[in-house]
Amino acid sequence: MKDMLQKAQQEHYAVMAINCFNLETMRSVIQAAESMHSPIIINILQDHLLRHGDPEIFAWLAAHLAKDARVDVALNLDHGRDAGLLKAALDAGFTSVMADFSAMVLEDNIQATKEIVNYAHEKGATVEAELGGIGDAAGHQTDDDMKTDPNLAARFARETSIDCLAVSYGSSHGTYPDGFIPPFDIQRLKAIHAATDLPLVLHGGSGSGQKNIEDSVANGVCKINVGCDFMDGSRDGLAAVLKQNPDINYFELISKTQSAGQDVIRQYIGWAGSEGKAA
Repeated sequence: MKDMLQKAQQEHYAVMAINCFNLETMRSVIQAAESMHSPIIINILQDHLLRHGDPEIFAWLAAHLAKDARVDVALNLDHGRDAGLLKAALDAGFTSVMADFSAMVLEDNIQATKEIVNYAHEKGATVEAELGGIGDAAGHQTDDDMKTDPNLAARFARETSIDCLAVSYGSSHGTYPDGFIPPFDIQRLKAIHAATDLPLVLHGGSGSGQKNIEDSVANGVCKINVGCDFMDGSRDGLAAVLKQNPDINYFELISKTQSAGQDVIRQYIGWAGSEGKAA
């Protein structure tokens, strides 16, 4: 993932990271990326990994899908908060992990992140970490106290040797109320970018809106995480097929509903500017 994001940083675009949890979602995401000739990151959320499989299963699936893919594919453990699980994912073959110790005080976050960085870098893998806090779109959305401090970000990047940094400047995880687009603090993002010179990561990309996405990419964001919009699009596609044919065979149902989620991914790839950027 480090190579992907360094190329994105040099050429001023972002790579989409889409939350997946099984074979169908992983394959669907890769196919959408192939249709746009875009690099892609498969995100496996820690909670999804624990509920739907284990690191070995996901790493095996991703490796076999990526082997035949016509674009670059990375596999990332998203919001890994357990050091043992982060190391297990790296041992299994995940190409990157997000070491999310952002709930800790700064010094503890630095120390816990450094441990994962040392372990990952020995394996040639990438580490993303987070500084600041990201709220809940349907509940307590991100406020100013939760946003990333540029000065602390510089220290954090320097002392941990991370490869990319997830920052908070207005987005929240989850699905926003209808019609709501979060206000992004782009000036803060500019300051973080100047202070760290790292590829930056936008979490909670779903529902952020085209302008926020494009402004973020223009100011240092090289990776954009989207989960809810992909899942919601896939769900809506399933509902439409069931409404048209409620007696459809389950296999056909799953096959026919992938296109709706892929449309969402293609839209974000366009906004992120990564179309045609696959090696």
